[in-house]
This record gives sequence, structure tokens and C-alpha cells, in this order.
Amino acid sequence: MLDPRPHLGEPPALDLLNTRWMDHGPRDLLTDVSGLAIWLDSAGLSGAAPANERTLDAVLTARTAIYDAVVHGSRDALNDVLDRGRIRRHLTEDGPADTPEVDPAWLPGWLAADNLLTLLGEAPARIRRCAHPDCVLFFYDTSKNGTRRWHSMTTCGNRAKAARHHARRT
Repeated sequence: MLDPRPHLGEPPALDLLNTRWMDHGPRDLLTDVSGLAIWLDSAGLSGAAPANERTLDAVLTARTAIYDAVVHGSRDALNDVLDRGRIRRHLTEDGPADTPEVDPAWLPGWLAADNLLTLLGEAPARIRRCAHPDCVLFFYDTSKNGTRRWHSMTTCGNRAKAARHHARRT
């Protein structure tokens, strides 16, 4: 089944947050195991973690922890998710390698939480929530000047500009 979400392609931490969106009311891809399977496939993790209730619970826990860290600056829940695994560094024939050691059920959520650490280390101010008041999606601003406001110019950006134009005309 195709991923029904309106915005794909964000880094894993924000992609997990974007499993909730608005479309004639709130929508949530992770209400059941079949939605989890869609997200795992979209995230390239379908073979790495089972699509079952245990994984769904772990992913939902990670999503809440990431949301609380991004929106409220909370650290405890995110650190609890990160405590579920570790990175094992080793040398291979191809050079240095980092291998996550995590229970398979926790792997998708743990990878998303670990990705949030990377984003926070690189440019925390570029983690943004869409500026449209009716949108709940997040994005990582990769624009040159760092002033992107909407998750998508063709949807939320266009709606905001059309509303401003309509207000000026009336």
C-alpha cells in the first residue's frame, strides 16, 4: 500500500513526527500494525524490524519522545528511548563502521531518536514546524538562507499567500 502522508522525504526523526497530519481533520498513520508496515517500508526499515504490536508501541513511544524534545525541549523521554540501544564502532575491510545494537522492535524508533541528535548537533534552528496555522507537519530547513516557513510551498505556502491576497482584496 502507498504511503498516504502529504509530506515525505524528511530526515527520520521528522518523518516519524509527520506520521500525524491534518486532512479534513487529524490523521495518524500509526493507529495500527498495517500503518506501521507502511511507515517501515517508506523509511527503508521493513526488513529490519517486525511490523507487530511491540514495534508499534516502541515507535509510538519514540514519536512522543521526539515530539516532546522538539516542541517542548524535554530530554528525559528521548534519553529513555536512546538508552534502549547503542552504537558499536568497529573496523571493517571497507574502513570504520558504526553498527546500532538495538532490540529489533525498538530499532526504528531508536534510529529516529538518534537522528534527532544528529539534527540538533548540526543545526537545531533548522528543525521547524510548518508556519501554516492548520498544519502540524515538521521539516528540516535546507534552504540556503534558512528562512523556509512551510513544509510545502505548493500546499501550505500557497494557502497562506492566497489568504493574504483575499484579505487585501476584500
